[in-house]
Amino acid sequence: MEEVVKATNITWHQGDIKREDRERANGHQGAVIWFTGLSASGKSTLAHALENALFEKGCKTYVLDGDNIRHGLNKDLGFSPQDREENIRRIGEVAKLFADAGLIVLTAFISPYRSDREKARKLNPKNFIEVYVKCDIDICEQRDPKGLYKKAKAGEIPEFTGISAPYEEPENPEIVIDTGQCSVEQAVNFLLTYLNQQGIIS
Repeated sequence: MEEVVKATNITWHQGDIKREDRERANGHQGAVIWFTGLSASGKSTLAHALENALFEKGCKTYVLDGDNIRHGLNKDLGFSPQDREENIRRIGEVAKLFADAGLIVLTAFISPYRSDREKARKLNPKNFIEVYVKCDIDICEQRDPKGLYKKAKAGEIPEFTGISAPYEEPENPEIVIDTGQCSVEQAVNFLLTYLNQQGIIS
């Protein structure tokens, strides 16, 4: 989708309080932790579990969840390739604002296209962490908490990722978590260790 800027005569206003000021007040760096993977791979489960762990440590954090965002900000979008692109573009921009506020923002979106995820990364050059939530599609189908795979195979849901629409696996993610082999607790501990090693949290 070609980006069109409809507004004219606009100028970005830089406030007096900088990201570094907010990070210092929060006691940790701002970051975007981008969970990507098939439906039912465990993205939301991991994002919320990590949010809980970070919150207990006193971190300022928030989860942007795919379904929740489509109830409001992106309720005008469907699941065509063009709408998926716009969905992720908006999320990348929102995540940028959260990170600039010094928060650790966790996004849980299928985000099936590499190019869209790369655009989100470019919007957030500091502390962008792509987490590939890897899971065999057979396991995703077995979990299938919403019954989506069954409906997709029956032709009731068009353009469903992994069935009738593609998913492009990350080529160089910062982290890969195989939820078919790893428990939620193990994954959260691994993520916390990584964030500590990167100096995002202490």
